[in-house]
Amino acid sequence: MRGLDLALRRAVTVLAAALAGCTTAQAVCDSRAVPIYQVQGGGESAAITGVLTLRGVVVGDYEGARPALRGFYLQAAEGDGDPATSDAIFVFNGDNDDVEVGDLVTVSGRVAEFQGQTQLSASSVTVCGTGSVKPVDVFLPVADDDFLERFEGMLVRLPQTLHVTEQYQLGRFGEVVLSLGARLPQPTAVAEPGPASAAVLRANELSSLVLDDEANDQNPAVIRFGRGGRPLSAANTLRGGDAVSGLVGVLTFTWAGNAASGNTWRLRPSGASGTYAPVFESANPRPPVPDVGGTLRVASLNVLNYFTTLGSRGASDQLELERQRAKLVATLLELDADVVGLVELENRQAALADLVATLNEAVGRSDYAAVTTGPLGTDVITVGLIYRRTSVAPAGDYAVLDDAFDPSFRDHHNRPVLAQTFVDAQGRALTVAVVHLKSKGSDCLDVGDRDTGDGQGNCNITRTQAAAVLARWLATDPTGAEDSDQLVLGDFNAYRREDPVVVLETAGFVSLLHEFHGDSAYTFAFDGMWGALDHAFASPALLGQITGVAAWHVNADEPSVLDYNVEFKSLSQLEELYTPDPYRASDHDPLLIGIELR
Repeated sequence: MRGLDLALRRAVTVLAAALAGCTTAQAVCDSRAVPIYQVQGGGESAAITGVLTLRGVVVGDYEGARPALRGFYLQAAEGDGDPATSDAIFVFNGDNDDVEVGDLVTVSGRVAEFQGQTQLSASSVTVCGTGSVKPVDVFLPVADDDFLERFEGMLVRLPQTLHVTEQYQLGRFGEVVLSLGARLPQPTAVAEPGPASAAVLRANELSSLVLDDEANDQNPAVIRFGRGGRPLSAANTLRGGDAVSGLVGVLTFTWAGNAASGNTWRLRPSGASGTYAPVFESANPRPPVPDVGGTLRVASLNVLNYFTTLGSRGASDQLELERQRAKLVATLLELDADVVGLVELENRQAALADLVATLNEAVGRSDYAAVTTGPLGTDVITVGLIYRRTSVAPAGDYAVLDDAFDPSFRDHHNRPVLAQTFVDAQGRALTVAVVHLKSKGSDCLDVGDRDTGDGQGNCNITRTQAAAVLARWLATDPTGAEDSDQLVLGDFNAYRREDPVVVLETAGFVSLLHEFHGDSAYTFAFDGMWGALDHAFASPALLGQITGVAAWHVNADEPSVLDYNVEFKSLSQLEELYTPDPYRASDHDPLLIGIELR
């Protein structure tokens, strides 16, 4: 319909010119134009500015009223052969809709830099015929931050196989971050904090690029990037690590229409010359529950703010609570663990009781119970323990690590640790401690704990001191078990090479996830990089009884838009993007540990 309207407008223009005996359009098309590559030059900013006339082929059409980009990309039909200069430019055309991809166009207007991108603000646009441009190959990693400037606005091809390393903004802005070779590691998950991890971060930055749709709107009705060239849905996901090859599109330096996803290099395949819909292949299928062996299974699960007090921190209303609860219960059912440490529960017993009641309802028996503690500490979130009564029973009272043991634990930043000893049918004991150390998301300046810039983020001293206190506390046999089999699990908000993990390992505890899976282990994705914030540490006495451990990758790999939330979703999306299954029940992957107690 749009093409027909444009054709009619052109026909009317030509007819009017002919009737008037006017050759203005032809004169414009025959007029002298400044080569686009001379305007772009070889630097970060335009070499020529001011009022100019340019000519080229439309390689990307993003016209229309806001939130569209309101313009098109014009590329010289023949470049200058200099790889250091771009042959294209963005033409800002207001709310007008004058061209189509493949048009040969002459434009006049003022050239200037706008938000880091060279653009011509059009005063006149004349279609002079048709043309074509072949995409130029671009390879990752790039040499430096300025390397892509030479391709600004051009039709390019990425011949390499790239992998999804982030899709956090997929639902909101229709964008995916792609990386070369594999998903990008969190620097401190694979390298020592400081210069070594900084080098990893730098390599990550040079090896990634944003793939964006043609729109600049928020919360699009159709989320274009799912597997197989089809839109995203709960049944057709796009997981971290999924692959795409031979991408073609216009390379733009733009934003996604909101400061939450600001100016950066983006490849936009839609709206570009030709048909270049990305076809993502599944390189990371949804996995079954890991087989960890053993006669006793222990799990750790971050429940991402499970609150029955609506509108506070978790679910906003009853519908969201029901959707959240259904996903968490589905996760717990498939984990089929005998003991589960829960993280990010509302710090009131009602939330934990509600989850246990729903779980029992789902199995049709009162198999599960909670370690009843009441509120722990002063934070709005806490940790908890549930267990299968047909498998284990609590032995004695639970114990809590807080400031009463050591004031340096800093209870107002690190949530209290909950420990409980369980015994199986043969009377064999296991003490499980659930941990949630201070996050990196907010600072600890009130206690003089600054981000030192070594890659460990905010509050590293707070977490490290807490880990040291935790090790000393566990050495006191806080539950009175008189048994040295201890399993410490939860969200430590620290990656493999960071100080809190090192402190616990120095105290003799073994990081099971890394012992079994090495540095490639992950449970969480942040800023397009992957690593394990969730850990399970075994005491030396327990280590030989561990039969297996694994993260179940049902959350970190999935787009966040597939979660339980209903905000910013159409009625159809509420159904298309949601199923009551374990996928994206949280933002952290659960851990599962198999144990053969002796």
